[in-house]
Amino acid sequence: MLAMEYRGPKRVRAVQKPMPEIKHPQDAIVRVLRTCICGSDLHLYNGNVPDTRVGSTFGHEFIGEVVEVGSEVTKVKTGDRVIVPFNIACGECHFCRQGMFGNCHESNTEATAVGAIFGYSHTAGGFDGGQAEYARVPYANVGPTIIPEGMDLDDAVLLTDVVPTGYQAAEMAGIQPNDTVVVFGAGPIGIMAARCAWLFGAGRVIIIDKEEYRLDFARNYSYCEAYNFEEIGDPVVFIKKITDWIGADVVIDAVGAEAAGNAMQTITGRKLLLQAGSATALHWAINSVKKGGVVSIVGVYGPTDNLIPIGNVLNKGLTIRGNQSSVKRLLPRLIEHVQNGVLNPKGLITHRLPLEEVADGYRMFSAKLDNNIKTVLLPPSVTL
Repeated sequence: MLAMEYRGPKRVRAVQKPMPEIKHPQDAIVRVLRTCICGSDLHLYNGNVPDTRVGSTFGHEFIGEVVEVGSEVTKVKTGDRVIVPFNIACGECHFCRQGMFGNCHESNTEATAVGAIFGYSHTAGGFDGGQAEYARVPYANVGPTIIPEGMDLDDAVLLTDVVPTGYQAAEMAGIQPNDTVVVFGAGPIGIMAARCAWLFGAGRVIIIDKEEYRLDFARNYSYCEAYNFEEIGDPVVFIKKITDWIGADVVIDAVGAEAAGNAMQTITGRKLLLQAGSATALHWAINSVKKGGVVSIVGVYGPTDNLIPIGNVLNKGLTIRGNQSSVKRLLPRLIEHVQNGVLNPKGLITHRLPLEEVADGYRMFSAKLDNNIKTVLLPPSVTL
């Protein structure tokens, strides 16, 4: 089958790889119908995630058609079209029973914090992802969710990660009626978080980035204010100034390890890898939120230390919440929002490429070429 293969930092290609096989009675094999390149895939692509091994196939955002199931699979059958959450979760451990599917205690033997994630290095379990013609899906009685009749497949594929992660970012923030919400990062997750902030009663939503085309997209898609941090001076001072020197009620970090805007953070976190990525956005979030405010983190950082102003967290009385989105828990509500027209996931898609051009897709997204917001990859058996 055709699949994306990682060959080292900034080197990926489409190659022929063996077909996945059933390895456990609860496995399913899925023929991929849509898969995406995610902003967090760039952390892998750029070499910023430990134990990202040559030969790996990325891709944690994919939907497909079930073509084979293990002997213990009862919730899906051959022919079903399914949304595959990016979390791999057993459904039975202490954390899954709490709805914390992103923190499954059984699926990932490589770490004690995060559960397993498709195509996201051996620190997240070492499972191949869905940027391929076929994918093996463990715990098929838990994760895969049947795509409702009539749902556009482009909407469905964004329910694997982008929509639930953006939604959970707003949910974790504990937004109260008329709150001012600031989102750092106008990538797909940040744009979706800004859009979802309105669903929780925000009175003002602001997004901060440095790419003008992303800011323009955010204004139109998320109905929010958008500012270029290279044009406003110190973002912390700017946010305080426009909030009567109080600070934002809520700040969402949707950037993570690749944040620009501070030379020291960039050198130590992105170039020398002395910390788990550049924590610039997290600094801005902690320092620009009001006393007693909430910082919600969905931007991905590595598993090692970061230089962050923890003293300010204490002295300001902040609440910090962060997690991988528990997609399975949120899917029923989000499917309803899509069906009712409350959310329009496919509106984020700007580029559609054949899987054969995956290297070009990564290069375009990484370099922010051609006003790229979200790229969908289509395997050879799926028509553009």
